[in-house]
Amino acid sequence: MREPWVVGVSGASGTPYAAAVIRGLLDAGAPVDLVVSRAARLTLLDETGRPFRDAHWAEDLAAWLGRDLDGADVRHWPAGDLAAGPSSGSYPVRGMAVVPASTAACAGIAIGLSKDLLQRAAEVNLKERRRVVVVPRETPVTRSHLEHLIALHDAGAVVLPASPGFYGAGADASAAQLVDFVAGKVLDALGVPHTLSKRWAGRLNADRT
Repeated sequence: MREPWVVGVSGASGTPYAAAVIRGLLDAGAPVDLVVSRAARLTLLDETGRPFRDAHWAEDLAAWLGRDLDGADVRHWPAGDLAAGPSSGSYPVRGMAVVPASTAACAGIAIGLSKDLLQRAAEVNLKERRRVVVVPRETPVTRSHLEHLIALHDAGAVVLPASPGFYGAGADASAAQLVDFVAGKVLDALGVPHTLSKRWAGRLNADRT
């Protein structure tokens, strides 16, 4: 039985994080169900210059990821399709990552708004007690943002801010290395193996020279 990971991409800045997570899941041989919100499409166009269209989603996703999708097990669900598979708890999935997670998406998931398929799928995974990882990127945050993140934590989600570490790559780390660090943390939280970043080995860089 196919049991994909649902990846929800909301409108916060940080579409490279989503791309890195999707690539990591595909590299691990995991099937992916993708939901890209309306706001995320505007952000993706702004950050990459690339569109994401329902009618041409496979072509647009391949261009976004920078790789051929031949053989990849990816299914796309339009964000406005509230009758889609991931909207139901009876649809078999392993869990979900919302990356990046806008403050609006976090709020909608926390209060059960189900404004679109992304919010509904996240709410379903929480109620089914599946793994849910939410990756907020906004900074600074208000009290209401924090309250929504606490509500998500209390509901069982892993709240994983997009805060890259510099150990391993060092102060001269490239943007791609920092993106992969966060994506690796997301995959760790999902329990998916990867080689996106170096792991802490108990030795400082100074000890290696």
